[in-house]
Amino acid sequence: MANRKPFFSTTRIVMIALFGALAGLLHIAKFPLPFAFAGWLEFDFSDIPLFIGTFALGPVSGCIIVVVKLLVKLVCLGTSNMFVGELANLITGWAFVIPAGILYMHMRTKRGALLSLAVGSLSSIAFAIVANRFILIPFYVDIMFKGSFDPLLNMISPLFPNITKESFYTYYLWVSVLPFNALRCLIAGAVCFVVYKHISRLLDRINDRLAPKGEGSAARTRDVVAVSVCVAAVLLLVLFILLRYFLWD
Repeated sequence: MANRKPFFSTTRIVMIALFGALAGLLHIAKFPLPFAFAGWLEFDFSDIPLFIGTFALGPVSGCIIVVVKLLVKLVCLGTSNMFVGELANLITGWAFVIPAGILYMHMRTKRGALLSLAVGSLSSIAFAIVANRFILIPFYVDIMFKGSFDPLLNMISPLFPNITKESFYTYYLWVSVLPFNALRCLIAGAVCFVVYKHISRLLDRINDRLAPKGEGSAARTRDVVAVSVCVAAVLLLVLFILLRYFLWD
């Protein structure tokens, strides 16, 4: 027990930071697909480093990568929808990471990877549908439009000309949210399955370079310093976000 390695080692922190920063940058480079989905459902490739990072580091680290991704996005771009989009990303990200990461921890084979991707994707899609129906859309309509569905209907009517308030959720959930999230998970899952083993070898080499040599106080000190730097960086990001919304805007 005395020689048990700390969970947040230097290597793990560096990898979380790398995957989180890459996911954040890819999340910034999002784009709409208005010919197929509601205009506010913007597509990006940030799930690719998230999926790979979860497979490499486990579900806890995957959850942190989701948070880092959103912090990077908020610092760079802010929010245009009272954090509804960020909450949606948090819910769907964690909904994938937790079941997929836990499964792959116990089944580190190709079959296990496929099963993990499938279960994680189904979980993410299901949570996206439920969250949009009962949390995200009601909150967005209440906060942004004071309870009126008319602006939202005007935004989505070019895609669904016959949509009404009564049929909104039928169209939006099953013809936009479901296929959008299925496409998102399919693309990220396919890329992850193809490239993960190659990237895992690179991560092993990084681990060999960063892992503290030997045991004892020097190794523990290095890990403590790495954790402290990581916490300080996160707090700095949060400070920038607070300044952006309470002072700059």
